[in-house]
Amino acid sequence: MRIAVGGFLHESHSFAPVATNWLNFLQPGGLPPLQRPATMLDGLRGTSACAAAAITEATGRGAEIVPLGWTFAQPAGPVTREAFERISAMIVDALSQALMEGPLDGIFLDLHGAMVSEDHPDAEGEVMRRVRAVAGHDVPLAITLDPHANMTRQMAELADVIVPYRTYPHIDMLAVGRRSMSLLLQRIARGRPWAMAFRELDFLIPITSQCTMVEPMAGVMARRLELEQDIVELAYCFGFPYADFPGCGQAIAAYAETKEGATAAADALAKHIAGRESAFIGGVQEAPDAVAEAIRVASRAGKPVVIADTQDNPGGGGHGDTTGLLAELIRQDAQGAVIAPMNDAEAALACHAAGEGATVSLALGGKSDGAPLQVTGVVERLGDGKFTLTGPMGKGNPADLGPSALLRIGGVRVVIVSRKMQAHDQSMFRHIGVEPSEQKIVAVKSSVHFRAHFQPIAETVVVAAAPGPVVADPATLPFTALREEMRLRPGDNRRFGWRQYRRPTAPEGGAE
Repeated sequence: MRIAVGGFLHESHSFAPVATNWLNFLQPGGLPPLQRPATMLDGLRGTSACAAAAITEATGRGAEIVPLGWTFAQPAGPVTREAFERISAMIVDALSQALMEGPLDGIFLDLHGAMVSEDHPDAEGEVMRRVRAVAGHDVPLAITLDPHANMTRQMAELADVIVPYRTYPHIDMLAVGRRSMSLLLQRIARGRPWAMAFRELDFLIPITSQCTMVEPMAGVMARRLELEQDIVELAYCFGFPYADFPGCGQAIAAYAETKEGATAAADALAKHIAGRESAFIGGVQEAPDAVAEAIRVASRAGKPVVIADTQDNPGGGGHGDTTGLLAELIRQDAQGAVIAPMNDAEAALACHAAGEGATVSLALGGKSDGAPLQVTGVVERLGDGKFTLTGPMGKGNPADLGPSALLRIGGVRVVIVSRKMQAHDQSMFRHIGVEPSEQKIVAVKSSVHFRAHFQPIAETVVVAAAPGPVVADPATLPFTALREEMRLRPGDNRRFGWRQYRRPTAPEGGAE
């Protein structure tokens, strides 16, 4: 049995200030760099990638793996035309070569589900379309998705089965990779597709309310598990609410032996989610209030207070270099505080040039928004930014953030790096000599993923809204292309089409 395996993962923020180019896939941070077919099997071995587990599952059942290539880049703005075409061409060319050597029994694609490129708003759907154009529609195709994907009807119609992760933070990627490959092997053995039902929901969920560790999403996922007991797979994606195209939002794809079974499961889950809509209105504090609360709690706590700098989350399209939260920590003299990572290669190199123990004055951060922070501090430690992740999400994955530095500014320390990465792993602090559990306040540039590794050591978690593109309230973004029926906030009855009609630039005499 021959199974082709490939991967192309990116989470694209339509309004992020920095596009995602070819180099970003070569130097991703936190996962292996771009793997061509010849290096893919060795390059993914031992990592947390879904494809790694899928390969192990398939080979354990005697299948031959045909590698198509695999790549990932940190979330940012839309993928450039050059990067999308080069990577897609690599995958399709490898697929074509594989078919010249003999028939394929199945195809497995490790995807994210929220990629937007300059030419293709449903970029994963386009990758799948190209794969189908070469392989045909008779070869079974299974894909994995991140749960905050925008799962589109095109994806659902092109795949034989879609298996999203069940957790956010994503601590089950290996389990999902194994499950997806197992379902692909079942599909190959049965010789015909399952029945599928697809549903789209009509409101956006803020990223901060999508965490499966807390309510309401914890309850929704428990209900999803109950409903799945009687069918093959119940794929639920929460939506990535920063992608400006009609497919943005929550979606469900149910797979079952019968159309009636798939329809019943999809409808039941959609009804359950709609019934809990108001619970998705989450609490986020403005930075001054968040820092004040953290200082107050830390003064009597035995464990760190963790502050999430949610709007500059590199895992959602932020550049990891805005300074609003840092400025507030300094202004309120937050003793024993540390923040990571500040993505500023120029500042990191300046610290290296000055040396450990030196006092430096820097225009720190602000490269993406033009608002750096003037600081003077002491260089406490320098590093090369190379380490191995140890947390639940990425254990075993390599990280290379380039020249790094630990800078002390009064009672606040900053971990400065040369490449962006979300702070979902304590090793991001430890690699530069900071033990997170020993700090009073730990500030992380992350929205949700940090919870898997940091919530267990935290006295409490405070979510802060400081400047950054990963806005806590997506309704504030200048969308132009959502579905007309989409509502931008849970509990808000106003629909996107209403806002479109009210635009001041609408043609004279247009609809009201």
